[in-house]
This record gives sequence, C-alpha cells and structure tokens, in this order.
Amino acid sequence: MSKKIYLVEDEKSLNILLEKYLVREGYEVVSFSNGEEASASIDDIPDLWILDIMLPGIDGYELIKRIKAKYKNIPVIFMSARNEELDRVVGLELGSDDYLSKPFLPRELIIRTNRLFERICEKEKKIKNFETITIKNYKLSKNQRAVFLNDSELQLTNKEFELLSYFAENKNRLISREQILNYVWGKDYFGSDRVVDDTIRRLRKKLDQLKLETVYGYGYKLVVK
Repeated sequence: MSKKIYLVEDEKSLNILLEKYLVREGYEVVSFSNGEEASASIDDIPDLWILDIMLPGIDGYELIKRIKAKYKNIPVIFMSARNEELDRVVGLELGSDDYLSKPFLPRELIIRTNRLFERICEKEKKIKNFETITIKNYKLSKNQRAVFLNDSELQLTNKEFELLSYFAENKNRLISREQILNYVWGKDYFGSDRVVDDTIRRLRKKLDQLKLETVYGYGYKLVVK
C-alpha cells in the first residue's frame, strides 16, 4: 500500500511539479494551495505532511501546530525561502522532521522523503511492544512513543522523543554530537549541528529532573545513579 502525502504549497507551478515527482515515485499525493484547505483535512491522517511556511491565511507554522496538537507522531517536512537558519530552528521546535531551503531540486525532496520513511520504518522495527524504560520519576513508553511523569504525559516532539530514547538506551555513556546527529536526524542530514544543542535545551526544560551533562567539545551524557 502506497504512502499518502499531503503537500501544501501556494505557488501553483511548484505545487504541480512536486506532486508530479512524488506520484512518479509511487506516493499517493493530495495537494493544497492554502493553509485553510489543508487544516480542514488534518483528520485524514496522511503518512507525511510537506508544508511551505509562507502560505496565505494560515501559514505553515500555525498548520504544524494544529497537526501536532492532534497527531504528534505524523512526520512533517518544511519548505521555506525565508531566513533559512531561523525557520529551521523554529520548525524543529514545532516538531518538523526535515527542512528544505528554496530553491531546491525536486529530486532532493524525493530523496529526503524516501530516507525519512526508511528511518521511520527502521526505528519502528526496533521498538518492542509495550517496552517501558524508567528513569527517576519518568516513564518512557516506546510503544506509545510517550513520556510520563507521575502518570501525566509530557508533550515532546518526535526529535525530542527519539533523542531521549537514545540517551535512555545509553545512560551513563558519553555520546558524541556526530552520533546523535546520525541516529536522530540521519546520516543524510545536511543542516547545522546546532539542532542538537537546541533539542537538548528543550529536553532539559521539559524534563528538569534528568541530569544531562555537557562534555564541551565532544557531546553529552545522561547521568543516572
């Protein structure tokens, strides 16, 4: 069964071109030209959203907030022709899984999409049913892809959850920034390694009982006694 992708791009010629490439790759594609139409279809639950940030009416930022509020595990790829570094960081904070800076070749979107689905598939295979890891007062459920503190669920993005899982599986071990990038963002990630620092910062804020140590010039370690 082919994966269903919802594409949101207001530039008509680019929308048609990207849809053509995605369909040729074997994906089922539904395209939208504005945020209002896309927002009305959130409950369709596609396998992937590809969002332009600059949209008339409801922009990509607001759209991803609405998507993640209902279905936090649905992957999202952002596209933008604006301030690349700022949009990349804000997108990651809102839960995007990848980012493309315009202009880009349609083939690059295909490669990113294929590899994103491959990473998701590989990680799903590694998840054991109902496997739970407990660290201090936190319970990390891989099956539910959720973290709980005293039975209350904490709101984490996909990348935050994957990074926390990686630390939990390697507690008290020093992990390099390169290892984190390869595991969480994939070996094909081309952006700045500052995304690691940004994600660590958010984890520390959301899970303030955890001891995430920084080893300057190398990486990080989750200390559990």
